[in-house]
Amino acid sequence: MTDLDQARVESLIDGELSWDELRNEVLPDPKDPDRFQKTREVLQERVDWDDPILVPLNDHLFVVGTDDGRVIRADCGTDLCDAGENWKRSCEVFVREEDEEFEELYEEYMHVDPDWAFELREWYCPECYQLLDVDAVPVGYPVLKPFEPDIDTFYEEWQGRPAPDREGEQAAD
Repeated sequence: MTDLDQARVESLIDGELSWDELRNEVLPDPKDPDRFQKTREVLQERVDWDDPILVPLNDHLFVVGTDDGRVIRADCGTDLCDAGENWKRSCEVFVREEDEEFEELYEEYMHVDPDWAFELREWYCPECYQLLDVDAVPVGYPVLKPFEPDIDTFYEEWQGRPAPDREGEQAAD
């Protein structure tokens, strides 16, 4: 079992570990049982708000516990929607579907042919315009959220405790 320190967790989050470091120090089985909690603590230190991060959804998006329930929040502090809703519907979106738009990212002949009815959807925070996600989909493909974590099951069955926003509720029972 590996016991990760905070500096190593920060390096993991920032993508600064080599493959050997990642494989040998972070991913060995059994994992550090506190890795998720340490990761959550590092992420919490990096944001300017106090509501507890329950789970990260990606590099800039979290499910957060608030007094009004669970919400999807960008790291700038903007609440996009309730946790059960599709957060992409609250974002600004830029759709790349023309050659010129693809060529802003890819060299000529290194991107898909626009005649294939294909598009890149870039999802941005409506407040700070941080890029939150990118979908590469056929034209007309529905706007789907990537996944919906079962937060209570994750905490209770995998972490052995209630989610941070439910800890007071169990103490009162």
